Amino acid sequence: MTSETIEVKDLKKMDPVFGQLSFNGHEQIVFCNDEETGLKAIIGIHNTVLGPALGGTRMWSYKSEWEALNDVLRLSRGMTYKSAVTGLDLGGGKAVIIGDAKTQKNDALMAKFGEFVHSLGGKYITAEDVGMETRDMDVIHDVTPHVTGISESRGGSGNPSPITAYGVFMGMKASAKHVFGTDNLEGRKVLVQGVGHVGETLVDYITKEGGEVIINDIHEDRLLELSKKYGATVHMGSDIYGLDVDIYAPCALGATINDNTIEQLNAKIVAGAANNQLADEIKHGHRLKERGILYAPDFLINAGGIINVYAEIAKYGRDEIMTKTENIYNTTLDIFSLAEKEGITTHEAALNVAQSRIDARKNEKK
Repeated sequence: MTSETIEVKDLKKMDPVFGQLSFNGHEQIVFCNDEETGLKAIIGIHNTVLGPALGGTRMWSYKSEWEALNDVLRLSRGMTYKSAVTGLDLGGGKAVIIGDAKTQKNDALMAKFGEFVHSLGGKYITAEDVGMETRDMDVIHDVTPHVTGISESRGGSGNPSPITAYGVFMGMKASAKHVFGTDNLEGRKVLVQGVGHVGETLVDYITKEGGEVIINDIHEDRLLELSKKYGATVHMGSDIYGLDVDIYAPCALGATINDNTIEQLNAKIVAGAANNQLADEIKHGHRLKERGILYAPDFLINAGGIINVYAEIAKYGRDEIMTKTENIYNTTLDIFSLAEKEGITTHEAALNVAQSRIDARKNEKK
Protein backbone atom coordinates (compact mmCIF):
# COMPACT_ATOMS: atom_id res chain seq x y z
CA MET A 1 0.00 0.00 0.00
CA THR A 2 1.50 3.34 -1.00
CA SER A 3 1.77 6.37 1.27
CA GLU A 4 -0.68 8.17 -1.01
CA THR A 5 -3.27 5.45 -0.44
CA ILE A 6 -2.75 5.68 3.31
CA GLU A 7 -3.32 9.42 3.21
CA VAL A 8 -6.56 9.04 1.29
CA LYS A 9 -7.71 6.32 3.68
CA ASP A 10 -6.89 8.49 6.69
CA LEU A 11 -8.76 11.44 5.23
CA LYS A 12 -11.84 9.29 4.76
CA LYS A 13 -11.79 8.58 8.48
CA MET A 14 -12.03 12.29 9.23
CA ASP A 15 -15.12 14.36 8.77
CA PRO A 16 -14.67 17.13 6.20
CA VAL A 17 -14.61 20.66 7.57
CA PHE A 18 -18.33 21.15 7.01
CA GLY A 19 -18.98 17.84 8.77
CA GLN A 20 -17.00 18.60 11.91
CA LEU A 21 -19.06 18.28 15.07
CA SER A 22 -17.91 21.77 16.02
CA PHE A 23 -18.98 23.25 12.69
CA ASN A 24 -22.11 25.25 13.43
CA GLY A 25 -23.01 27.14 10.29
CA HIS A 26 -19.76 29.08 10.25
CA GLU A 27 -19.66 31.77 7.57
CA GLN A 28 -16.00 31.51 6.70
CA ILE A 29 -12.86 29.58 7.65
CA VAL A 30 -9.51 30.91 6.49
CA PHE A 31 -6.37 28.75 6.45
CA CYS A 32 -3.24 30.90 6.58
CA ASN A 33 0.13 29.50 5.50
CA ASP A 34 3.46 31.26 4.97
CA GLU A 35 6.60 29.22 4.37
CA GLU A 36 9.04 32.09 4.98
CA THR A 37 7.90 32.78 8.55
CA GLY A 38 6.57 29.31 9.25
CA LEU A 39 3.10 30.68 9.97
CA LYS A 40 0.29 28.14 10.10
CA ALA A 41 -2.94 29.68 11.32
CA ILE A 42 -6.70 29.27 11.04
CA ILE A 43 -9.22 32.08 11.31
CA GLY A 44 -12.81 31.08 12.04
CA ILE A 45 -15.64 33.52 11.37
CA HIS A 46 -18.83 32.11 12.82
CA ASN A 47 -21.42 34.86 12.49
CA THR A 48 -21.49 38.54 11.53
CA VAL A 49 -25.19 39.37 11.85
CA LEU A 50 -24.66 41.72 14.79
CA GLY A 51 -21.38 43.17 13.53
CA PRO A 52 -17.79 42.29 12.61
CA ALA A 53 -16.45 39.09 14.10
CA LEU A 54 -14.21 40.05 17.00
CA GLY A 55 -12.21 37.44 18.88
CA GLY A 56 -8.70 36.80 20.10
CA THR A 57 -5.85 34.88 18.56
CA ARG A 58 -4.53 31.86 20.45
CA MET A 59 -1.04 30.42 19.86
CA TRP A 60 -0.77 26.83 20.98
CA SER A 61 1.17 23.65 20.23
CA TYR A 62 -1.72 21.55 18.97
CA LYS A 63 -1.27 17.82 18.59
CA SER A 64 -2.69 18.01 15.07
CA GLU A 65 -4.17 20.46 12.59
CA TRP A 66 -7.56 18.82 13.10
CA GLU A 67 -7.33 19.62 16.81
CA ALA A 68 -6.51 23.23 15.93
CA LEU A 69 -9.47 23.40 13.56
CA ASN A 70 -11.82 21.98 16.17
CA ASP A 71 -10.58 24.56 18.68
CA VAL A 72 -11.06 27.55 16.38
CA LEU A 73 -14.54 26.35 15.39
CA ARG A 74 -15.65 26.02 19.01
CA LEU A 75 -14.02 29.25 20.10
CA SER A 76 -15.42 31.36 17.25
CA ARG A 77 -18.93 30.04 17.87
CA GLY A 78 -18.56 30.89 21.54
CA MET A 79 -17.59 34.45 20.65
CA THR A 80 -20.83 34.89 18.68
CA TYR A 81 -22.92 34.05 21.72
CA LYS A 82 -20.63 35.90 24.12
CA SER A 83 -21.12 39.20 22.28
CA ALA A 84 -24.81 38.58 21.69
CA VAL A 85 -25.72 37.75 25.29
CA THR A 86 -23.63 40.69 26.53
CA GLY A 87 -25.46 43.12 24.23
CA LEU A 88 -22.53 44.09 22.02
CA ASP A 89 -22.88 44.83 18.31
CA LEU A 90 -20.29 42.25 17.36
CA GLY A 91 -20.22 38.90 15.64
CA GLY A 92 -18.10 35.92 16.58
CA GLY A 93 -14.66 35.02 15.33
CA LYS A 94 -11.44 33.53 16.61
CA ALA A 95 -8.01 32.59 15.33
CA VAL A 96 -5.40 30.03 16.26
CA ILE A 97 -1.72 29.96 15.36
CA ILE A 98 -0.17 26.51 15.49
CA GLY A 99 3.12 26.64 17.38
CA ASP A 100 4.91 27.17 20.67
CA ALA A 101 4.46 30.79 21.74
CA LYS A 102 7.59 30.66 23.88
CA THR A 103 9.96 29.43 21.18
CA GLN A 104 8.36 30.08 17.78
CA LYS A 105 6.70 33.46 18.12
CA ASN A 106 8.46 36.50 16.65
CA ASP A 107 7.60 39.85 15.11
CA ALA A 108 7.82 38.58 11.54
CA LEU A 109 5.31 35.83 12.32
CA MET A 110 2.96 38.31 13.98
CA ALA A 111 3.23 40.77 11.11
CA LYS A 112 2.48 38.08 8.54
CA PHE A 113 -0.54 36.98 10.52
CA GLY A 114 -1.64 40.61 10.62
CA GLU A 115 -1.50 40.69 6.81
CA PHE A 116 -3.91 37.76 6.64
CA VAL A 117 -6.24 39.52 9.08
CA HIS A 118 -6.05 42.67 6.96
CA SER A 119 -6.95 40.74 3.80
CA LEU A 120 -10.41 40.09 5.30
CA GLY A 121 -11.23 43.79 5.15
CA GLY A 122 -12.49 44.16 8.71
CA LYS A 123 -14.84 41.18 8.70
CA TYR A 124 -12.60 39.72 11.41
CA ILE A 125 -10.99 41.80 14.16
CA THR A 126 -8.36 40.09 16.25
CA ALA A 127 -7.29 40.51 19.87
CA GLU A 128 -5.20 38.85 22.56
CA ASP A 129 -5.70 35.28 23.77
CA VAL A 130 -3.65 32.41 25.18
CA GLY A 131 0.01 32.63 24.18
CA MET A 132 -0.29 36.25 23.08
CA GLU A 133 0.64 39.58 24.66
CA THR A 134 -0.33 43.22 24.20
CA ARG A 135 2.97 43.79 22.39
CA ASP A 136 1.95 41.19 19.77
CA MET A 137 -1.22 43.19 19.13
CA ASP A 138 0.94 46.28 18.60
CA VAL A 139 2.99 44.45 15.96
CA ILE A 140 -0.18 43.31 14.21
CA HIS A 141 -1.49 46.88 14.40
CA ASP A 142 1.52 48.01 12.36
CA VAL A 143 0.06 46.19 9.35
CA THR A 144 -3.70 46.36 9.96
CA PRO A 145 -6.20 48.50 11.86
CA HIS A 146 -8.36 45.42 12.44
CA VAL A 147 -6.96 44.59 15.86
CA THR A 148 -7.93 45.50 19.41
CA GLY A 149 -6.21 45.24 22.76
CA ILE A 150 -3.25 47.34 21.66
CA SER A 151 -1.16 49.30 24.16
CA GLU A 152 -2.81 52.20 25.94
CA SER A 153 0.14 54.36 24.83
CA ARG A 154 -1.01 53.72 21.26
CA GLY A 155 -4.63 54.57 21.99
CA GLY A 156 -5.77 51.06 22.85
CA SER A 157 -7.38 49.46 25.89
CA GLY A 158 -4.36 47.40 26.84
CA ASN A 159 -4.36 43.90 28.33
CA PRO A 160 -7.98 42.69 28.67
CA SER A 161 -7.13 40.02 31.28
CA PRO A 162 -7.90 42.11 34.41
CA ILE A 163 -11.35 43.03 33.08
CA THR A 164 -12.01 39.42 32.09
CA ALA A 165 -11.18 38.37 35.65
CA TYR A 166 -13.48 41.04 37.08
CA GLY A 167 -16.38 39.77 34.97
CA VAL A 168 -15.74 36.19 36.09
CA PHE A 169 -15.65 37.41 39.69
CA MET A 170 -19.03 39.10 39.17
CA GLY A 171 -20.44 35.90 37.67
CA MET A 172 -19.02 33.88 40.55
CA LYS A 173 -20.62 36.19 43.09
CA ALA A 174 -23.97 35.95 41.30
CA SER A 175 -23.65 32.15 41.38
CA ALA A 176 -22.95 32.24 45.12
CA LYS A 177 -25.99 34.47 45.61
CA HIS A 178 -28.17 31.96 43.76
CA VAL A 179 -26.87 28.90 45.62
CA PHE A 180 -25.98 30.18 49.09
CA GLY A 181 -28.28 33.21 49.39
CA THR A 182 -25.38 35.66 49.67
CA ASP A 183 -22.79 36.82 47.18
CA ASN A 184 -20.14 37.28 49.85
CA LEU A 185 -17.33 34.80 49.19
CA GLU A 186 -15.79 35.09 52.65
CA GLY A 187 -14.97 31.60 53.91
CA ARG A 188 -15.90 29.94 50.62
CA LYS A 189 -13.43 27.43 49.24
CA VAL A 190 -12.60 28.15 45.59
CA LEU A 191 -10.46 25.96 43.35
CA VAL A 192 -8.84 28.04 40.59
CA GLN A 193 -7.44 25.82 37.85
CA GLY A 194 -4.99 27.76 35.70
CA VAL A 195 -3.29 30.83 37.13
CA GLY A 196 -2.24 32.80 34.08
CA HIS A 197 -3.06 36.49 33.71
CA VAL A 198 -6.80 36.03 34.27
CA GLY A 199 -6.50 33.30 36.88
CA GLU A 200 -4.10 35.29 39.05
CA THR A 201 -6.30 38.39 39.03
CA LEU A 202 -9.30 36.23 39.95
CA VAL A 203 -7.32 34.77 42.87
CA ASP A 204 -6.59 38.33 43.99
CA TYR A 205 -10.29 39.29 43.95
CA ILE A 206 -11.37 36.16 45.84
CA THR A 207 -8.60 36.47 48.42
CA LYS A 208 -9.40 40.11 49.13
CA GLU A 209 -13.01 39.11 49.85
CA GLY A 210 -11.87 36.49 52.33
CA GLY A 211 -12.27 33.39 50.19
CA GLU A 212 -10.05 30.34 50.70
CA VAL A 213 -8.27 29.70 47.41
CA ILE A 214 -6.73 26.47 46.15
CA ILE A 215 -4.63 26.89 43.01
CA ASN A 216 -3.71 24.33 40.37
CA ASP A 217 -1.54 24.75 37.28
CA ILE A 218 0.88 22.77 35.12
CA HIS A 219 3.69 25.19 36.06
CA GLU A 220 4.96 24.40 39.56
CA ASP A 221 7.11 27.52 39.81
CA ARG A 222 4.07 29.68 39.06
CA LEU A 223 2.07 27.95 41.80
CA LEU A 224 4.78 28.47 44.40
CA GLU A 225 5.12 32.13 43.43
CA LEU A 226 1.40 32.85 43.75
CA SER A 227 1.05 30.75 46.89
CA LYS A 228 3.49 33.06 48.63
CA LYS A 229 1.90 36.17 47.13
CA TYR A 230 -1.73 35.40 48.02
CA GLY A 231 -1.50 32.75 50.72
CA ALA A 232 -3.26 30.25 48.46
CA THR A 233 -3.07 26.50 48.95
CA VAL A 234 -1.25 24.63 46.18
CA HIS A 235 -2.61 21.37 44.77
CA MET A 236 -0.36 19.74 42.22
CA GLY A 237 -1.40 17.19 39.63
CA SER A 238 -4.68 16.50 37.87
CA ASP A 239 -6.64 14.81 40.68
CA ILE A 240 -8.43 18.00 41.59
CA TYR A 241 -12.07 17.42 40.68
CA GLY A 242 -13.02 15.56 43.83
CA LEU A 243 -11.66 18.23 46.16
CA ASP A 244 -14.10 19.45 48.79
CA VAL A 245 -14.70 23.00 47.53
CA ASP A 246 -17.67 25.30 47.10
CA ILE A 247 -16.67 26.64 43.69
CA TYR A 248 -14.62 25.18 40.85
CA ALA A 249 -13.17 27.88 38.59
CA PRO A 250 -11.59 26.49 35.40
CA CYS A 251 -9.32 29.22 34.03
CA ALA A 252 -7.02 27.29 31.70
CA LEU A 253 -8.06 25.52 28.50
CA GLY A 254 -11.52 24.15 27.82
CA ALA A 255 -13.35 20.82 28.09
CA THR A 256 -12.35 20.12 31.70
CA ILE A 257 -15.98 19.16 32.38
CA ASN A 258 -16.07 15.86 30.55
CA ASP A 259 -17.02 12.20 30.90
CA ASN A 260 -13.97 11.52 33.08
CA THR A 261 -14.36 14.44 35.49
CA ILE A 262 -18.02 15.28 35.81
CA GLU A 263 -18.89 12.48 38.24
CA GLN A 264 -15.91 13.38 40.42
CA LEU A 265 -16.95 17.01 40.87
CA ASN A 266 -17.58 17.86 44.50
CA ALA A 267 -18.20 21.58 44.01
CA LYS A 268 -21.62 23.22 44.19
CA ILE A 269 -20.79 25.80 41.53
CA VAL A 270 -18.74 25.85 38.31
CA ALA A 271 -17.75 29.42 37.42
CA GLY A 272 -14.51 30.15 35.63
CA ALA A 273 -12.80 32.02 32.81
CA ALA A 274 -11.95 29.18 30.42
CA ASN A 275 -13.80 28.96 27.10
CA ASN A 276 -15.82 25.87 26.20
CA GLN A 277 -15.66 24.32 29.66
CA LEU A 278 -18.23 21.65 28.76
CA ALA A 279 -16.73 19.00 26.48
CA ASP A 280 -20.29 18.23 25.34
CA GLU A 281 -22.44 21.24 26.13
CA ILE A 282 -25.74 19.34 25.91
CA LYS A 283 -24.85 16.12 27.73
CA HIS A 284 -22.62 17.66 30.35
CA GLY A 285 -24.86 20.68 30.85
CA HIS A 286 -27.74 18.34 31.67
CA ARG A 287 -25.59 16.15 33.90
CA LEU A 288 -24.48 19.13 35.98
CA LYS A 289 -28.13 20.11 36.37
CA GLU A 290 -29.05 16.56 37.41
CA ARG A 291 -26.30 16.57 40.02
CA GLY A 292 -27.43 19.92 41.41
CA ILE A 293 -24.24 21.73 40.40
CA LEU A 294 -24.85 25.28 39.19
CA TYR A 295 -23.02 26.13 35.99
CA ALA A 296 -22.30 29.77 35.16
CA PRO A 297 -22.08 29.74 31.33
CA ASP A 298 -18.49 30.52 30.39
CA PHE A 299 -19.29 32.72 27.41
CA LEU A 300 -21.44 34.87 29.69
CA ILE A 301 -19.20 35.46 32.68
CA ASN A 302 -15.86 35.69 30.82
CA ALA A 303 -17.14 38.48 28.55
CA GLY A 304 -15.26 41.23 30.38
CA GLY A 305 -12.35 40.94 27.97
CA ILE A 306 -14.43 41.58 24.88
CA ILE A 307 -16.26 44.41 26.64
CA ASN A 308 -12.85 45.94 27.27
CA VAL A 309 -11.54 45.67 23.71
CA TYR A 310 -14.90 46.66 22.19
CA ALA A 311 -14.35 50.04 23.84
CA GLU A 312 -11.73 50.72 21.16
CA ILE A 313 -14.43 50.35 18.51
CA ALA A 314 -17.43 51.86 20.28
CA LYS A 315 -15.32 54.66 21.80
CA TYR A 316 -16.46 54.43 25.39
CA GLY A 317 -14.24 55.01 28.43
CA ARG A 318 -12.99 53.15 31.48
CA ASP A 319 -16.02 53.90 33.64
CA GLU A 320 -18.38 52.42 31.06
CA ILE A 321 -16.12 49.38 30.64
CA MET A 322 -16.35 48.68 34.37
CA THR A 323 -20.10 49.33 34.49
CA LYS A 324 -20.81 46.98 31.58
CA THR A 325 -18.56 44.31 33.09
CA GLU A 326 -20.13 44.65 36.51
CA ASN A 327 -23.54 44.12 34.88
CA ILE A 328 -22.48 40.52 34.18
CA TYR A 329 -23.66 39.95 37.77
CA ASN A 330 -27.25 40.92 36.91
CA THR A 331 -27.28 39.12 33.57
CA THR A 332 -26.04 35.94 35.24
CA LEU A 333 -28.83 36.04 37.81
CA ASP A 334 -31.36 36.63 35.01
CA ILE A 335 -30.04 33.57 33.15
CA PHE A 336 -30.33 31.42 36.27
CA SER A 337 -33.94 32.56 36.77
CA LEU A 338 -34.81 31.88 33.13
CA ALA A 339 -33.30 28.39 33.32
CA GLU A 340 -35.34 27.55 36.41
CA LYS A 341 -38.52 29.00 34.92
CA GLU A 342 -38.20 27.02 31.68
CA GLY A 343 -36.73 23.87 33.22
CA ILE A 344 -33.63 23.98 31.03
CA THR A 345 -29.91 24.14 31.71
CA THR A 346 -28.23 27.46 32.38
CA HIS A 347 -26.14 26.94 29.24
CA GLU A 348 -29.28 26.47 27.14
CA ALA A 349 -30.86 29.55 28.72
CA ALA A 350 -27.85 31.72 27.87
CA LEU A 351 -27.72 30.36 24.31
CA ASN A 352 -31.42 31.05 23.82
CA VAL A 353 -31.10 34.66 24.94
CA ALA A 354 -28.11 35.19 22.64
CA GLN A 355 -29.76 33.48 19.67
CA SER A 356 -32.95 35.51 20.12
CA ARG A 357 -30.96 38.73 19.79
CA ILE A 358 -29.22 37.45 16.66
CA ASP A 359 -32.52 36.32 15.12
CA ALA A 360 -34.18 39.66 15.88
CA ARG A 361 -31.36 41.56 14.14
CA LYS A 362 -31.49 39.17 11.19
CA ASN A 363 -35.22 39.81 10.79
CA GLU A 364 -34.64 43.58 10.91
CA LYS A 365 -32.34 43.27 7.90
CA LYS A 366 -34.89 41.42 5.75
